[in-house]
Amino acid sequence: MSLRLATFNVENLMNRFDFSGYRNQLQQDRTLALFHIRDEAEYRLLEQARTVAHTDDTRQLTALAIAATRADILCLQEVDNIEALKAFEYGYLFKMVGQGYRQKFTTAGNDSRGIDVAVMTRDHTRDGQPIEFVRMNSHAPLTFGELGLHTPELAALGIEPHERIFRRDCLEIDLRIGGQPLTVYAVHFKSMGGPRDGIPGRDATMPVRRAEALAVRHIIETRFGKDHAASKRWVICGDLNDYRQRIVIGGEAEPGFDFTVVNETGSALDVLLADGFAENIVERRPELERWTLYHTRGPQERHLCQLDYLLLSPWLAKRNATAVPDIVRGGQPWRTIFPPGQEVERFPRIGWDRPKASDHCPVAVTLDMA
Repeated sequence: MSLRLATFNVENLMNRFDFSGYRNQLQQDRTLALFHIRDEAEYRLLEQARTVAHTDDTRQLTALAIAATRADILCLQEVDNIEALKAFEYGYLFKMVGQGYRQKFTTAGNDSRGIDVAVMTRDHTRDGQPIEFVRMNSHAPLTFGELGLHTPELAALGIEPHERIFRRDCLEIDLRIGGQPLTVYAVHFKSMGGPRDGIPGRDATMPVRRAEALAVRHIIETRFGKDHAASKRWVICGDLNDYRQRIVIGGEAEPGFDFTVVNETGSALDVLLADGFAENIVERRPELERWTLYHTRGPQERHLCQLDYLLLSPWLAKRNATAVPDIVRGGQPWRTIFPPGQEVERFPRIGWDRPKASDHCPVAVTLDMA
């Protein structure tokens, strides 16, 4: 009995307009920055027109990327709300996959922009086994103080014990697949952001992601018991906004780029992978093939890395010891630099930077649930 599971950061699946760029240039789209805009009313009209024109192509490409995963259960990040998810599924995804993701789950998390995690499931797997919803639980209200996770490093960032741990949520969903239990933990950890006072953004925000990872582990161990969690069927899905390894890109297109694998000394992922608590099955792929995002701040800073994860419980990992996940890269913009031999056929209408399916790549795997 097989199950196809995927995770995908769909990059701002919104059903509202964001006009904050009028007062904050850092949030203003680069297209509008080219024009002299007289007042806020004119800015709002132009921003609405730009957003609508840009969104249709983007969401067609997002739907193509999702369709390519062939997933029965899909974990999503950066979803505005259930209404946005329903409109996207009906208006775009349904046209590509037909009678698809009837069951949709999300809650309002803690993100200041309102982007949440979500899960969509089919009614049946592709081989006909029923997918039944059992229970959903949001862990968004958990605070650092409640779990004893407040540290001096967090205090130095101005974070107090009463504040909430998860930047979005850890959405816990219990399902039954052909009668077999599966618990999905959908997450989206704190983003790295840019440098702060000369400190790289990844290092500056690491204490927050580490606390989030500790909280996820605490939730799972409390649910199943420290001595029994390894024998249960659970998976952590989502954008963890951290990596243990990068592929640093050097050189130029002519005579050719070079790709160097760099191992990091520490990562928030270590909390979840230590002592075999979970397995990052993307690491079953060769080192140069594990990336799910291309990062660049210009020619002096370019790398590929894995930010998107399917972390399996030891039971699931052992049961699926030969399962190797697929990474869908056809929705990447043309500016993404691929290592040799990894080039793919892009989806129609992909642009140099946009439109694109997302800045992230979906990750999907087929699991034996018997």
